[in-house]
Amino acid sequence: MVKQYSDLYLDTRRALLSVEAPQDAGRVARDLVCHVSGKSQQALLTDRDLYASEEIVKGVEAALQRLLQGEPLAYILGEWEFYGLPLKITPDVLIPRDDTVAVTELAINQGLFLPEDPRILDLCCGSGCIGIAIASRLKDAKVTLADLSQKALAVAKENVSLNKLSARVRCVRADAMEAPSPFLGKFDLIVSNPPYVTGEEMKTLSPSVRDFEPSMALYGGEDGLEFYRSIASNFRKALKPGGYLCLEFGMDQGDEVCRILEENSFTVLARTRDYNDRERAVLAQYGRKEE
Repeated sequence: MVKQYSDLYLDTRRALLSVEAPQDAGRVARDLVCHVSGKSQQALLTDRDLYASEEIVKGVEAALQRLLQGEPLAYILGEWEFYGLPLKITPDVLIPRDDTVAVTELAINQGLFLPEDPRILDLCCGSGCIGIAIASRLKDAKVTLADLSQKALAVAKENVSLNKLSARVRCVRADAMEAPSPFLGKFDLIVSNPPYVTGEEMKTLSPSVRDFEPSMALYGGEDGLEFYRSIASNFRKALKPGGYLCLEFGMDQGDEVCRILEENSFTVLARTRDYNDRERAVLAQYGRKEE
C-alpha cells in the first residue's frame, strides 16, 4: 500500500523504538526512508505530504526488518561517514567508528611535522577510512592503503575514487603478520587499527558485531596483541630512520602495547584518548635521534 512520506517516516520511527533510544529512532528512520527513496533530508521534509510508491514502502519495510534483526545500519545503507568524508561500506570491512578518530587525529597531527611529500602507510586499512582521512588533510602526502583481504581492498579502492584521491593514494595487498615486501619501500609514518579483540572478548561481542562484521578484522589472538608484536617487529623495517608508528588499541591494552613498542626499539611519544575518554591510541618513534 502507498503511504504519505510523513506516515512512512513516523511508522518506521515507531517500529524502531523497540531497539533504538527515542533520540536515535528518528534519525535512523529518516536515514532509512531517504536511502530507499533516494531523497535528501531536505526533500523528504518538503515532500512529507506526498505519497511514496508501493515499491518504496516495501523497500523501507524490508530495510527496517533487517535492522530489527540486528544488522548494522551502515551495511543496510551501504555507506557511512568518517571524519566528515563519505565512504562505501560493505560486510567485507569493519564499520568506521568514532573511537578511530583518536588514532586518525594523532597521525594527522604528527603528519604536519613530517618532511615534504611524506610517505604514509595505513596498515590493516579495511575501508581505508584512516588513510583517506589523512590524505584529505595532508595535501602533499603519498598514502598507501594495505590489507590482507582482497575484498576489503576493493572497498578501499572505491573509497579512494569516491573521495577523488586516486592521484595520491594507492592500494596494495600486505599481511601485517608477515615481514613487509621490499617493494613497499620506506615510510615516514605507519598508522594502523589492527585486530585487537581477545579470545574471551570474541565470545561476548554484541550480535550486531559478531554476526555481521568480519571476524578477521576483529580477532587479535588470544590476548589481542598478536598484531602489535608483528607490526612492531616486522614493519619497523618499512620505516625510515626516525620514522613514526601510530596505533589504535583496545580498552586497557595501552601499557602492554607500549611495552611491545619499547622492546622493539621504539620511543613512545604520546598516548591519547577517544571521545569517550578511553585511552585509545599511541604514537611512537623508531630509531629516535638523541635530542
